[in-house]
Amino acid sequence: MDITPSTAETLHSQLLAQKIQQEIIANNGAISFSKYMEMALYTPGLGYYAAGRTKLGQHGDFTTAPEISPLFGATITQTLLPVIEKLKAENQPVNILEFGAGSGALAQSILDALENEDVVIDSYNILDLSADLIERQQNRLKGRPENICWLNQLPKKFTGIILANEVLDAMPVELVTFVDGQWHYKDVCINQSSLDSIAFTFCPGAKVPNELIPNYLHASSLLNGYTTEIHPQSQAWIKTLGQCLDQGIFLTFDYGFPEHEYYHPQRGQGTLIGHYRHHTIQDPFYFPGLCDLTSHVNWTLIAQTSIEHGFDFSGYTSQASYLMDAGIGQLLLSTANPTDTQNFMPLANGIQKLLSEAEMGELFKVLCVSKKMNISEAELPGFRSRPRPL
Repeated sequence: MDITPSTAETLHSQLLAQKIQQEIIANNGAISFSKYMEMALYTPGLGYYAAGRTKLGQHGDFTTAPEISPLFGATITQTLLPVIEKLKAENQPVNILEFGAGSGALAQSILDALENEDVVIDSYNILDLSADLIERQQNRLKGRPENICWLNQLPKKFTGIILANEVLDAMPVELVTFVDGQWHYKDVCINQSSLDSIAFTFCPGAKVPNELIPNYLHASSLLNGYTTEIHPQSQAWIKTLGQCLDQGIFLTFDYGFPEHEYYHPQRGQGTLIGHYRHHTIQDPFYFPGLCDLTSHVNWTLIAQTSIEHGFDFSGYTSQASYLMDAGIGQLLLSTANPTDTQNFMPLANGIQKLLSEAEMGELFKVLCVSKKMNISEAELPGFRSRPRPL
């Protein structure tokens, strides 16, 4: 696949680069990496998630699990059923809130699965920052009988289920580097050596306050120049969810590691990468606005932050273990007959991608935390076998 941007795409990127350049100049020649990442992804009309370019699927930059197979959402529904049953038994409303719903594939498959189970919910809510993706979601879900709502902010008091598939990885991070026994930010400045177009590079930033550095890193022996990410925006988001959710669960899927793997000495340049037309891009300054930027999730941090802000731990495991325990194999057999290869094989191939260690099965993890549910791993399909340590 050709990954050379078109002339129109290059001009689009340069318009965003001009805005980033203006921000850098207004801030005395440098901005934090998190600010750069925020502008590259979310600047209205120009950022990666805020412009109209195709992002998902074969003709986009990456493919998510709901796009690979509708059985992904159908399997998640098996986890939701006991939660829904508990809420209804307590005469509580049953609402679902999905963050960053992409093309709407996950919402569609969950609503279809609930309909197949004869389960009625009060509402399915979507909160997304991308105007073009919201339009795709609305087209995909139009005409359904369910109460589907698009929100522009978190509700103040929510009862039900909060879902996030590949949301945490798209939150801006700070890059930090270990130099002469001290942690320093890696800031972004203008690359003065670029003659043909606006370009950016890294420059040394201020010392990072000790309280922002994870304890694991304080206790590690690291080489000079070791670089990684810290995640203050993700932590702030989890805190906000803790204030939002009154009763129910938060279920999230993403690629990442527990802390001892995330900050392994051999992972000396962190996890930040870009995605462009199904290619991995190492340079975070490659055509801003055209290239997705993403960082792996520190699952230990997310779990600890959740508990600190009122959640109860309800389960953590790999995506493969989760899907197998929640019954994706049985759902496949109930959906298509193995002797009907024309219908069965595409579904089986999709499941193989979701489960394979070489694809998504091991790198992707699943975390569930809850509030006022009194629900354990043993009661939740997906988390009843092979729990993972954090």
